[in-house]
Order: sequence, then structure tokens, then C-alpha cells
Amino acid sequence: MSKTAIVFGITGQDGSYLTELLLEKDYHVVGITRRVSTGNTGRISHLMDSPQLTLVEGDLTDYSSILRTIEEYRPEEVYNLAAMSHVGTSFDQPLLSFDVTGKGCLNILEVIRDHSPFTRFYQASSSEMFGDSIRGDGYQGEDTLFNPQSPYAIAKVAAHQASKLYRQSYGIHASCGILFNHESERRGGRFVTKKITKYIARLNKHLVLGRPIEEAPILTLGNLDAKRDWGHAEDYVKAMWLIVQQDEPDDYVVATGEAHSVRDFLETAFSKIGVENYMDFVTQDPKYMRPSEVPYLRGDYSKALARLSWKPEVSFDKLVDRMVKYDIMELGELKCQDSI
Repeated sequence: MSKTAIVFGITGQDGSYLTELLLEKDYHVVGITRRVSTGNTGRISHLMDSPQLTLVEGDLTDYSSILRTIEEYRPEEVYNLAAMSHVGTSFDQPLLSFDVTGKGCLNILEVIRDHSPFTRFYQASSSEMFGDSIRGDGYQGEDTLFNPQSPYAIAKVAAHQASKLYRQSYGIHASCGILFNHESERRGGRFVTKKITKYIARLNKHLVLGRPIEEAPILTLGNLDAKRDWGHAEDYVKAMWLIVQQDEPDDYVVATGEAHSVRDFLETAFSKIGVENYMDFVTQDPKYMRPSEVPYLRGDYSKALARLSWKPEVSFDKLVDRMVKYDIMELGELKCQDSI
């Protein structure tokens, strides 16, 4: 018989890729969506006709709605991917960020402990938890101390530690994937990577239509020197599933082991449309700087490689290439440089 998995955050980037993977593996997927006045299922619209996908309205901050859903569907697995996931926004909405990202995870754990102890639980932890803490070898791993630098990261640490506590104290099969930055064609428009690739698509159209280069729009960003370990979400959801399948629950870093700056991302993205002097089109604005910046993230995924046989498949260059191609096609201007 097929397993049932509940996915909190199904309408997000990771939720859509994970749902595709689970449906391919013949799961019955129950996706939890928030009640909103406008449609938010665009990322999973191609999956909506599947008889093995059920969408249920719910709220992570409401214990009773979680309880009703878990009691009705009795899932073998629960994946908590829901969060107020934009770091910058968490500075403006710290209380809501903690309620959703931190307390929401605790609500799920409490329901599992009291009503469904056989259920395996996955918590989406984040590399932002490390903050500016780095090992002597220049990596962050499972043994690296947490030093969160944002309300979002603080909430993620709370959820991570709660998952670990419930695993150790109550015997719940609760595991965490400490995922480093992972992007995709489905990334939300407020994230810097998507902001860049959507701009590239507009600039490409401007150039293809033969408009004067001096009339091209300008891309405004914040810190260009921050370095991140960027992978593709499609790779990372495979790690999520593998983590949950292990006999013993544990925590795993999921990363590529490479660090690239925002400048690197810009240079690579602009090169896809044959533009080398990218700084002619980019300006910086202090309002996009965070009150507390995380300068460098680079993950050591050796534990995931050894125990899960997992490793990233999409390179940094291929990630950028896929995102740029997608945004150019989304803009409706298919003609572009040969390098695309």
C-alpha cells in the first residue's frame, strides 16, 4: 500500500518539488495550504489533477487544525517546509516569523507526540542558523555552533532544537535537514537570485528589441559580497526524502560545498546573455542591507554523502543557466544569445 505524507508548505518552491518526488514514489500527498484571498497554488498547478494529491486548508499556528489533519489522514511521514522564509522580511515581522517558523514546528511535534507517535517527521532547518559561525576549515557542518543573525534564523534554531529535543526525550523519529541556499526556476521574486534572473530576462528583451543600451533599466541590490552555498531545490528535496527513510533519525547538512558571492551570481547570470560589464547595469542601495549580515556560508555535506549516498547534481553554472532560461521564456521573448 502507498504511504501518506503530509506536506506543510506545499505551495512553496521546495513543497512543489517534494510533492513531485513523492507522487512519483506513489505516495498519497496531503498538502496543507493557508486560506488566502488570491490563488497561491501556481507552483503545483501541474499536479492538481493527480488523484493522489489532496489539498487541505490549515494553519501552522493553530494546534487544532494540525491535530484534525493528522488524525484524519494518519500519515506515515510529515514534512514541515512552511516558514516565513524571507530573511529580510523577518526583521520587519519578527513576531509573526517566530510564530510560524518556530512555534509552528512545535505545534506539529506536540500533535505527533500525543496522537501519532509512529509518524516520521522532517524539519526544514536552515544554514542561516549558523550566522557568522565558521569552522577552521572554512565550512559549516552538523558540529558547527549556531549563531543566528536574524529573527528568521532564531526561529529556525528554535524549531531545530525542538525537533532534536522531541527525538531524544520522546523517541519521535524527528530529523532535520540543514539546507544551505537552494534556488530554482520556481524561486520567489523577492529573493536576490530570482531578482537577478528576472532582471536579466528584461534586459535581454531590451537588447533583442534593439533598444539603446543606455536606456536599459538598472538593477538595484544590497550587499554584493555576501557568499552563499547555492544548489538546486530539485536536488535538495531528494535529500529530504532520504533523511526520513533512515532507520535512525538524525540531522544532516545538505549543501554543495562551494561558496559563491552575489557578484559571482551576477557575473554568471549576465554572461548568459553575452554581457560582461554587468556593473554598468547594477547599483547598490543601503535600504537593501540587513541590520545584521551573514557574510559567508559553505556547507560540508560529507555526512549526507556517507550515510544517505546523496550528493548535489546541478552545478552552480547550470543552476544559473536554468533560472535565466526560464525567466526569459516566462517573459515571452524566446530569442536570446546563443549561450542560453
